[in-house]
Amino acid sequence: MADLGLLDKLRAIKQRFDEVADLIIQPDIVTDQARYAKLNKEYSDLKDFVEKQKEYETLINVIEEADEIINDGSDAEMVELAKIEKDEAINAIPVIEEEIRMMLIPKDPEDDKNIVVELRSGTGGDEAAIFVEDIYRMYSMYFKEKGWKHEVLNLSEASGKGYKELVMQVEGNAVYGTMKYESGVHRRGRRRSPRCGGPPWRRWPCWRS
Repeated sequence: MADLGLLDKLRAIKQRFDEVADLIIQPDIVTDQARYAKLNKEYSDLKDFVEKQKEYETLINVIEEADEIINDGSDAEMVELAKIEKDEAINAIPVIEEEIRMMLIPKDPEDDKNIVVELRSGTGGDEAAIFVEDIYRMYSMYFKEKGWKHEVLNLSEASGKGYKELVMQVEGNAVYGTMKYESGVHRRGRRRSPRCGGPPWRRWPCWRS
């Protein structure tokens, strides 16, 4: 049922994870900032694999324990529950195996770099400037959720509300790898609330963006 080759790779990664975990608490490593930063980054990367390994092995154990209960057959109710849990685990295993295989694909060295994000208003006057502010708030919440830090480097406010331009630097784990396809023009769509009257091509006060 389990992919033994995949398990072997995960166990080798776990072994290296344990080695790194021991190294980063050694006094000579802690005082060597360059080496400590490198090992700490490796520790963070390997931790994702270790957590995924735990999920994978838990599913395998669920199937094995369910088989024992089913083969024993002394408790009909427990057998039915075991069959349900086994089926759920069997369905979940291909999904987690695919996730692990994707994680094992070598990363682009550029993916760990930090980025500079530039937001500029297009045509639309005050509304375009307000939209830039909305986009900034959206990104800010996303960065916080990812555990990234950002700093506004340049800010040009509009005459009314919002920003004509906003430039920020973003730092964190795999920032560039996550954001490298996030480019181009963002457009605000409009739709009329059902309670509003008037033709759809007009701007009415009760329109919602």
